[in-house]
Amino acid sequence: MVLELIQSSPGITAEQLGDKLGVSERAARRYVAILREADIPIESVRGPYGGYRVGRGLRLPPLMFSTTEALGLVMAVLEGPRGAADPVETALGKIIRVLPEPVARSTDAIRKVSARGPDPGVRTPDPEITAALVSYSTARRRVTIQYRRHHDEWPMDVDPWAVVVRRGRWYLLCWSHTKDSQRVLRVDKITKVSDGAEEFTPPADLDPLAAVEEHLALGWKYPIEVMIDAPLEQARCWIPRSMGRLEVVDPTHTRLLASTDDPAWYASQLIAIQAPYHILAGPEIQAASQTLGHRLLSASPLA
Repeated sequence: MVLELIQSSPGITAEQLGDKLGVSERAARRYVAILREADIPIESVRGPYGGYRVGRGLRLPPLMFSTTEALGLVMAVLEGPRGAADPVETALGKIIRVLPEPVARSTDAIRKVSARGPDPGVRTPDPEITAALVSYSTARRRVTIQYRRHHDEWPMDVDPWAVVVRRGRWYLLCWSHTKDSQRVLRVDKITKVSDGAEEFTPPADLDPLAAVEEHLALGWKYPIEVMIDAPLEQARCWIPRSMGRLEVVDPTHTRLLASTDDPAWYASQLIAIQAPYHILAGPEIQAASQTLGHRLLSASPLA
């Protein structure tokens, strides 16, 4: 705690350290001496604006991150920096403080003028809630969450199987005891997490990313069934899991089951299939495919 206070408040005095730690000034000085005995370069600066600060030496002082800060760094890698009040900023600040002076100066300058906002429609979840979900998932403990949809919130008892990041969105793959079914929930819509105290065991063959992608491909407005004249292994090269579920029909045929809210978009994705295919169900996708076919033919008229 002393090291953290000195790192975050360069120039802090022994008296101020004592006040923040709830100990005497003498005890605070003793703690500083213990850090120095551990070869952590704590410098003393005299004068009215003096105090303790971490010096720069060959041996770097240890970095200590909170759970929220550590997860924030992961989120930063996946999504890029965000606002100044974000825990990512405090974690990056700790790293910069122990870099050699020339590197630190350049890194800090870049940080101050660089920013990349989230993609349109992507909302960054609360790091503390996300950290709690990850913690309960790894501990395999059931939780009660508050889930927001539109303007309403309601509680759900869930087994948090995994937290999955896909294309900038954070999802909770879980078993909902409230709905008695597998669910994929948006982490940014979870407003509260409470320990349910009970333990759970996830499915033995669980592939979290595959489960989330297959879930996202189903349950939309317009159902789709497509027969592909190719074996499953070939069909997988053309159809990602997010497009639907592939099933073996026989050694030379594969069925695609899916759904969509945008038939025109889905029809345009099907043309990536490099084999004959037949839309067996879904009048909306059939009509959209016919419209797309006419457009492609008119774009390249025969001589």
